[in-house]
Amino acid sequence: MNAAAPAWIASASVRHDRARACAEHLSALAERSLRLEVRTWPKPGLVSHVDSGSHTDMDAGTFHRSAAALRPYFAELAEAGMQDADMPVLRKIGLRAECAMTAATGGVNTHRGAIFGLGLLCAAAGLQARRGIEGGPSQSLGDTVSRRWGTDILAGPRPSDSHGEAVKRRYGAGGARQEAALGFPSVYDIGLPALRHAAQLAPRDAQAARVQACFALIAELEDTNLLHRGGAAGLRFAQRSARAFLAAGGVGRPGWRRAAEKIHLAFVARWLSPGGAADLLAMSLFAMAIEHEHEPAP
Repeated sequence: MNAAAPAWIASASVRHDRARACAEHLSALAERSLRLEVRTWPKPGLVSHVDSGSHTDMDAGTFHRSAAALRPYFAELAEAGMQDADMPVLRKIGLRAECAMTAATGGVNTHRGAIFGLGLLCAAAGLQARRGIEGGPSQSLGDTVSRRWGTDILAGPRPSDSHGEAVKRRYGAGGARQEAALGFPSVYDIGLPALRHAAQLAPRDAQAARVQACFALIAELEDTNLLHRGGAAGLRFAQRSARAFLAAGGVGRPGWRRAAEKIHLAFVARWLSPGGAADLLAMSLFAMAIEHEHEPAP
């Protein structure tokens, strides 16, 4: 008859199981956030369950396959965060996630920006889970990213084939790296407040809240995807259109869906796609879920 395992082995096993369960939970929330972003409409120029927006190489199915393929890597990033991993470790997981994405989509870039931003938030949530167990201080996911990895994010290698990097060189835009290093101010200063405000404008309508947040992000974000497709004029058009929608009452206005769809079609006619806003919408939904707030059921 085998002797019982020593207590320290049993406790280590329990800790491992809990850590794995926590990572799986976080990755499920990350995948859900990506799926909710796709299930949002009207969303100017972007792919949704209704149409493909300003895109001919992807549709909602492409995004759903991508989100499913990324889920295991979001779990890995959460576990790496629990281990207080340095940025090079997170970067390697992110690169493998990109390979899984392109394999699932036939080479289409659906979620490269989300892998970076949402992946960092998963790592931050993992690190916070570890600190919670150890009795460490609590802070927002964005603050955790900035304080733990911000310097390394800015100092890391920059892919020369990235549209974002090319746009930054041409227009001086901040881009995803700066957003992350600063703790995702667009999530905490724009996305989350818009989701909360929309819950008052359109109670019990989760899709309306997501539309409002998307427009709020487009209105303020220096979106490198818009700069890449439409230049400075395209960015200005997008921001003006979003601001006009919000100034008219946003999703609290009667007939708001018709007004939002009209803007969506105007973006499609100009081939504009605010992909940065879409990524930040998904990240805002993730942050809301993690930080003990509640979005109305979709």
